[in-house]
Amino acid sequence: MAFGEAIDGNAKIFSWLLKNGYPELAALSKAIRGSDEAFQWLMKNGFPQYAAFDMAIVNDKKAYEWLDKYKFHILIVLADASKGQAKAIRWLAMHDLQIFILIARKIKKFTDNQKFDYHKLHF
Repeated sequence: MAFGEAIDGNAKIFSWLLKNGYPELAALSKAIRGSDEAFQWLMKNGFPQYAAFDMAIVNDKKAYEWLDKYKFHILIVLADASKGQAKAIRWLAMHDLQIFILIARKIKKFTDNQKFDYHKLHF
């Protein structure tokens, strides 16, 4: 639940994650919200699966392949559910993983509300 709240941008819960032994979830929530610094932290601190998950949410084929190669299948399903794919959501429901459905909905809500601004492109 706390991770889902951090995805929503709840700074108090984000801080709680950091202070209570879940820095990887705090970083993942920031990475999902677009922080390259958080993404790099995940890579440098032994959580490449979460960095790959963050990229899979935005359809990065190499991220999907990496998650599959290293058998992070639940993160593949969660990425698909985060994009609203009914098959993935059904799979989570059939396996009584409602918390992941909630997290997927929060990720989808966040990503659906993002606006692409070509002025911010870095070349």
